[in-house]
Amino acid sequence: MSPAPPPPSRARIRPWLVVGDLALAAAWVCAGALVKLLVYGPLGFGGRPEAEAVKVSLSIVYMFIFAWLEAATGGASYNPLTILAAAVASQGGPVVYLFTAFVRIPAQVIGAILGVKLIQFTFPNVGKGARLSVGAHHGALAEGLATFMVVMVSVTLKKKEMKSFFMKTWITSIWKNIIHIFSSDITGGIMNPASAFAWAYARGDHTTFDHLLVYWLAPLQATLLGVWVVTFLTKPKKIKEQ
Repeated sequence: MSPAPPPPSRARIRPWLVVGDLALAAAWVCAGALVKLLVYGPLGFGGRPEAEAVKVSLSIVYMFIFAWLEAATGGASYNPLTILAAAVASQGGPVVYLFTAFVRIPAQVIGAILGVKLIQFTFPNVGKGARLSVGAHHGALAEGLATFMVVMVSVTLKKKEMKSFFMKTWITSIWKNIIHIFSSDITGGIMNPASAFAWAYARGDHTTFDHLLVYWLAPLQATLLGVWVVTFLTKPKKIKEQ
């Protein structure tokens, strides 16, 4: 998950972000798939120890590109968890929450599905995305914990109002890749319900209990908990006059 962009609205709704959400979600799944194709194809690192290092390096590069695109579009994003965290942290009210949940997140899901269809049409050997390799409850715990740790860092940086775009993106990119590596063998370390749904939709298992629990319910709850914990810990202390 990328650094949380500005909230979906500051006392107002910005409908044009929906188009940006759809486009970025489609581009995100394509970028991730292209990196894997490049590492295990033309670069020839398949099965070699340095393959993971190359993937991480390329991932950091395109994370910087997407962070810049998010800033350039005024808050569009490819990850439902990012805009959910921003909406909750901003305390924008019911209208912002409803706009995020019922307009922006569906747009991201549709964009991710279109991105997967495009990359599979262009490169038929791209694969079928990450799969759950453990039980549903074990996977939900792993994906939820990974999401919680990423959200904690992302929301903390946002609340600290770090002005350096480079440092903020660098910290979140490195942290996201670390968490991804630790959870990739369990759930794929996706931490993005839209991307997970798009690949599951392509496989035909997007309506199973395991998918909904691991890739939707667990990360959404972890996001809400992460925002609440950071808000509680960073709340200024009230000075009581005696």
